[in-house]
Amino acid sequence: MTDKTIETKSFNFKKFSIYGGQSGMPVSTDGVLLGAWANLAPKSSVLDIGTGTGLLALMAAQRFEDTSISAIDIDQHAIDAATVNIKQSPWQDRISLHHGSVLTSEFSKRFDAIICNPPYFNSGEQAQQSQRAIARHTDSLDHLELAQRCFEITTTAATASFILPTTEGEGFIKLAQQCGWYLAKRLDVKTTDRKPAIRVLFELSKDPVCEQDLQRESLTIHHNGGYSEAFIALTKDFYLKM
Repeated sequence: MTDKTIETKSFNFKKFSIYGGQSGMPVSTDGVLLGAWANLAPKSSVLDIGTGTGLLALMAAQRFEDTSISAIDIDQHAIDAATVNIKQSPWQDRISLHHGSVLTSEFSKRFDAIICNPPYFNSGEQAQQSQRAIARHTDSLDHLELAQRCFEITTTAATASFILPTTEGEGFIKLAQQCGWYLAKRLDVKTTDRKPAIRVLFELSKDPVCEQDLQRESLTIHHNGGYSEAFIALTKDFYLKM
């Protein structure tokens, strides 16, 4: 049976829009959380790995005016959609797109920061659309290889920021530490106060001192039938109705 490719609807933010095209990648809360949370140094060179429709690259460009952003994706449909979104944004001169795998692509410079919403399905379960399967299955981007590659293509003072489901995030952190990374910041995300954390955002550093001063916080998305004050404060520069 041939996989069907579904046109994804557009999603409007305050300063840019995301057109999904045939990428099969709708805007996710995970992506918005990471894009709003990741801390990038001034005048830094940033790599967005698995850019999809360009969401993280565009959020980084909006938040940090003096950053230079490269965005890479293995899927051509994603690159096509990201091209449209970046060209229609105010920051197209600061974002460059690359079609290929981060594991095999050569880069002309080392990056000061990595932002990545990596794949996490390990069960072999297949997504309904082939593009979504490529984007979300670890078969296409092994976590140990990803952590090692991020270490190789970044500067000595670099950081790398990710979001994953809690269990997969714990595993990723352990693998990253085998590659020379240290855990600098962590944000555990719950949907409501009474539920356990379902996502973890984490920042990795090459400086071993950071683990002694580990910044660990938590965020609850919903409170009393609406969004929590913390979630609104984090995402209000992006969501239209915040």
